[in-house]
Amino acid sequence: MSGGVQAGRTLAMGQDEAVGGGRQSVEAPFGRALARLGHSRPDIVGLTADLGKYTDILPFRDAFSDRFFNVGMAEQNLVAVAAGLARAGKVPFATTYGVFATRRAYDFVAIALAHSNLNVKIVAGLPGLTTGYGGTHQAIEDLALMRMIPGLTVIDPCDATEIEAATEAVAEYPGPVYMRLLRGSVPVVLEPGYKFEIGKARRLREGSDVGIISTGFMTERALDAAEALQKQGISAGVLHVPTIKPFDTAAVAEFAGSVDHIVTAENHVMVGGLASLVVESLFGAGIAKKVTRIGLPDRYVECGAVPTLQAKYGLTTEAIVATITGLGSA
Repeated sequence: MSGGVQAGRTLAMGQDEAVGGGRQSVEAPFGRALARLGHSRPDIVGLTADLGKYTDILPFRDAFSDRFFNVGMAEQNLVAVAAGLARAGKVPFATTYGVFATRRAYDFVAIALAHSNLNVKIVAGLPGLTTGYGGTHQAIEDLALMRMIPGLTVIDPCDATEIEAATEAVAEYPGPVYMRLLRGSVPVVLEPGYKFEIGKARRLREGSDVGIISTGFMTERALDAAEALQKQGISAGVLHVPTIKPFDTAAVAEFAGSVDHIVTAENHVMVGGLASLVVESLFGAGIAKKVTRIGLPDRYVECGAVPTLQAKYGLTTEAIVATITGLGSA
């Protein structure tokens, strides 16, 4: 873990993302990791679509100004330029918001990148419900969209530790990647020594009554909920799934076999993302298990304070606890 550890919260465009819960945090873990890589990897270049400050790539820009490109507010051009740089032997890390990388540049990602299997890494800020700016900026369906593109690896890290580790991993991975990004002061949730591996889920907590399968920052909530449930006599396990594609179906099937009930938790609409992948995995493995979904509804979310919105739509530790404690009476 790099420097910059402090107590704090994750910030996005001045909005409190309401994650951290008093945990230690790391400032700009993505940018710090990329800057470190830049010293040993002269082939790495950084790009942004006029959002360098808000996608934490400025540490790389400051260290390697001759390898940093701001293409302006033009996301399709961002992807096209990154594709060209990849064809010239570079490893581009292109940053923007998730909504812009997907809704505005989807065809470019599919054809210019994935179809040609180019070595471009798209790093997407404001995942799911991490901004109060409403439906224009909330990437609530990006995982569903990106997992449908053949050959595209999709990653949703949960904390500062995993963001740094995933940045290093995707730099070594020879192919196109879409990675969600928590920015600002990002909490440290995972234990020292945690190993990130593309395509692998990690069981972070054992349990026998209910199994929570989570991704992204919902893993922090899942771990806190499991701790609270333990005090109520409910044994809850947690399986963290940082890679949406390729999906670790074997780990999901094994985990499901160790618990009585499955609960999925994701910072994404409940269609097409983690919940859908879990159900598909269980069906493919011939496992009949009740699955309860926690996530966003199939609708656009209004503007408002982020903590208020996350509480309203159930992306909190309290909501997970309430859902699981209610299973016995369902």
